[in-house]
Amino acid sequence: MKSSPLFRLLCIACLALASIVARAATPPDNVTVRYNDPRHFTEARRSVGVHRADADAYLKPLKAYIAQRAARVLAPGQRLDIEVTDVDRAGEYEPWRGPDFDDVRIIKDVYPPRIDLHFMLYGADGKVLREGSRKLRNAAFLGQGLATDQDSLRYEKSLIDLWLRKGAAKL
Repeated sequence: MKSSPLFRLLCIACLALASIVARAATPPDNVTVRYNDPRHFTEARRSVGVHRADADAYLKPLKAYIAQRAARVLAPGQRLDIEVTDVDRAGEYEPWRGPDFDDVRIIKDVYPPRIDLHFMLYGADGKVLREGSRKLRNAAFLGQGLATDQDSLRYEKSLIDLWLRKGAAKL
């Protein structure tokens, strides 16, 4: 049975998409991201009672995002180790609004996202090229047109993107 050119093209497109998805799901081997005592992160300390957040619900996807984005800025042979020391997600719960708002995170400019981290960038020869600590902040996070994005970590991911945008040489 002979297949049509359209069917063959569709099969090739599906295989290419499957390859892209598989690569995105595989963590890069040149970036290590770890959390330093996430129980003491600002986000965890504010997460109590009815506002108790499942840390894995935001830490796992954030870790994967950081690794994937950081891998894109590295030159061949480079390696980057990142230790996240604090996370405070954008927004807060406002209990005075009443029980109907127990699960509603209010996003205002007075509740900006914050991520603190320490990093070490290694060259292909294993020597440290750059090392430092960063306090990622963006007071203008609401003015970036992210409000229509439905990703619950959109503001935190934007902080990571702003940091990495300069490239490995200017981390």
